[in-house]
Amino acid sequence: MRVALLGELSDGMLSQVKKTLDSMGLQTLVMKKQYATTKDADVVIVLGGDRGLLHYFHQMVGDSPPVLGIYESDSTGFLAQIETKNLDIAINRLKSGDFSVNEVTRIGVKVDGKEVEPVLNDVAIFPSKSATLMEHKLKINGEDVWHDNSDGVIISTPIGSTAYSMSAGGPMVLPKAKVFVIVSVSSVDVTRRPLVVPDDTLVEINDVTSRYHCEVILDGGERLRVRKSLECLKHQFPARLVNLTEDSVATSLIAKKVRLAEDLLGMPPSAKLVLKTLEYEGPLSQKELVSRSMLPERTVRLALSYLLDKGYVKKKVSLRDARQRIYELKI
Repeated sequence: MRVALLGELSDGMLSQVKKTLDSMGLQTLVMKKQYATTKDADVVIVLGGDRGLLHYFHQMVGDSPPVLGIYESDSTGFLAQIETKNLDIAINRLKSGDFSVNEVTRIGVKVDGKEVEPVLNDVAIFPSKSATLMEHKLKINGEDVWHDNSDGVIISTPIGSTAYSMSAGGPMVLPKAKVFVIVSVSSVDVTRRPLVVPDDTLVEINDVTSRYHCEVILDGGERLRVRKSLECLKHQFPARLVNLTEDSVATSLIAKKVRLAEDLLGMPPSAKLVLKTLEYEGPLSQKELVSRSMLPERTVRLALSYLLDKGYVKKKVSLRDARQRIYELKI
């Protein structure tokens, strides 16, 4: 079996994983930015957890061999399934063919007519300054659906429906559903509701105007300035993910999200904001949380203490700086 290895962790971790693969008799090619070389591999192993996987599928515009995501010990992953310490077990299952491959729809994105990176979770369009309305028109397959003023719009895949889209009032969708979810965030029209459309639909956000310039946000990361239009369509090549777990895991995750949504009703506002920041941004230090949430340092510290006591969040030592603690979701 030929394995392409892409590292988003420290060089030491990358070397350790490569040693394990070599010792198990696998032909291993370490990638840097030569994503095209994966065509010669049977499986791609991506380090760095969910963030590493998102980065890989942003850069891999074409078809890809099945991809297995690896996350650090004491961390968590949804797309990434295997801890580094369990890598040998996963490799044995791969060698024996004891796995399945899930094809996850990606969204192809055009900003002002120019094609950009595809997304796996969601694409959003918002004013560059918060608390500012954005006027826009929504078209589905060329037909006008609404003319709205809102904080922004989120278009998500099923796999991304439990993230930012859900936080903004969108529905949770099972991963195998062939749909996209469109959410107008905090619309001035109180009757505005999220839309669920077939994933072969052309979604267009046109005539975008705001007091400040607007930005398209790809999977919560890269931001691109948009002048007039955003187009979203099912990408030609899905993300092919190695699955070593039972199908019920996706349903179990949604059940946990439902319980969390109920618990949010009685949660202090600062704790809600910190929790949602960790959900959307991924693992962060206390200093990074202060910067992202714009809350006072003491408020963030108290919010983290509350979330740790309730079991929603856990902390670990940073691999880059042992004096620093990193916080992440526990669910």
